[in-house]
Amino acid sequence: MSTHNHPLNAKAFVANDERMHWHDKALWFVREKRDRASKSIPEWEQLRTFADQIKSHTMANLDKYLLEFEKNANAKGIQVHFAKDAKEHNEIVHRILEKNNVKKVVKSKSMLTEECHLNPFLEERGMEVVDTDLGERIVQFRNEPPSHIVLPAIHLKKEDVSDTFHEKIGTEKGNADPTYLTRAARAHLREKFLDAQAGITGVNFAIAETGGVVVCTNEGNADMGASLPKLHIACMGIEKVIPRLQDLGVFTRLLARSATGQPITSYTSHFHGPIEGGEMHIVIVDNNRSPFLQSDSYKKALNCIRCGACMNTCPIYRRSGGHSYEYVIPGPIGSTLSTFRDPKKHKTLSFACTLCGSCSNVCPAKIDLDSQLYTHRQDLREQNIIDTKKKFSMQAAVWLMSKPTLFNLVGKIARKIVPLLPKGLLYNKANVWAEGRDLPKFPKKSFKELYQEGLKNEQ
Repeated sequence: MSTHNHPLNAKAFVANDERMHWHDKALWFVREKRDRASKSIPEWEQLRTFADQIKSHTMANLDKYLLEFEKNANAKGIQVHFAKDAKEHNEIVHRILEKNNVKKVVKSKSMLTEECHLNPFLEERGMEVVDTDLGERIVQFRNEPPSHIVLPAIHLKKEDVSDTFHEKIGTEKGNADPTYLTRAARAHLREKFLDAQAGITGVNFAIAETGGVVVCTNEGNADMGASLPKLHIACMGIEKVIPRLQDLGVFTRLLARSATGQPITSYTSHFHGPIEGGEMHIVIVDNNRSPFLQSDSYKKALNCIRCGACMNTCPIYRRSGGHSYEYVIPGPIGSTLSTFRDPKKHKTLSFACTLCGSCSNVCPAKIDLDSQLYTHRQDLREQNIIDTKKKFSMQAAVWLMSKPTLFNLVGKIARKIVPLLPKGLLYNKANVWAEGRDLPKFPKKSFKELYQEGLKNEQ
């Protein structure tokens, strides 16, 4: 089993300084839009509290709500299937498509199908699968995974898209005008929609009370895929269910504002049955979600509504890019999900975090992301998975910081001696931390000394 290495991947991304800075700037722009949108609603924090409570309640009663959802969906003529893992999910979808003699499929954005690697599974069995979200189609053309759950091609510039479209759909070489490229993509995708024999969508919310599902997009591609072909397959993780229709309003008010700073997505589509003369199937997948429910430390990770706000604010994600995480969902939420599921494989991801807490502050469902990542570090230490050098340095820091007098003395000596040391002693291969960093100018006095002086002056 290969171990993923975020620091090494991030180093490669950061090597292109210009790309790193525009990636950072583009995501911070989205974060600022989110801030303006959230501040426009006086009850924003109350909505976040409601979302947290609804999700936590649902996860605590998940068996009840999944069975209620299945019963009400069946009553509407929807066929519900349960899959324990990715393999079973893919086999169910393939079986439904094969039964209907489907060879051409259009698919809207679905992180679950990315997680299950559905596309290659169907393609290996002779089916054409076309991702119809524009960003997803771009990365599909390039044989790349999405680098963000809402903005899948955020790591690419318009010139990259221009080159890709020239190669794949014959657009003018060197023409990077966004309007021109969008129109070319629309013409290309319209043909795919009209030829498709089945549409696959994700699910943003599944309502137990009604047995229907809600899909949120800005391009209307899910609606086209679900209404032009006679067969609609919706794929969802077990955590997507919510109890009542009235709960939906809480999440639709939070989702788009958190994701892109919009009041609502352009299309918030409710599917409550198959189209006339057609079939609708919903595949509900566990795939290692249920173990989260047994964990006091990590169960709130299932409350995620996939808005991407934690990625847009994370200083590490913004500067290292989504592909550096090597997991279907990057950023803070991806780091905690992946480390819980496979700590050995993803042991570096809980350290791809400054513990600034910004992710938890912007999360619409109030997931304690920074606390979870901190707890993962402790768990990795207890499981003896952490790199030896890292473990030793952390133990040394704990030992020193637990002795305040010695810590103060070492700080005083360091402020006087370190600036005088030759650079070769500080910046060398043994000191990985110093690579790409400069030590700050040392102050003459520590914060503690300045604080104590301030107290004396006040007295």
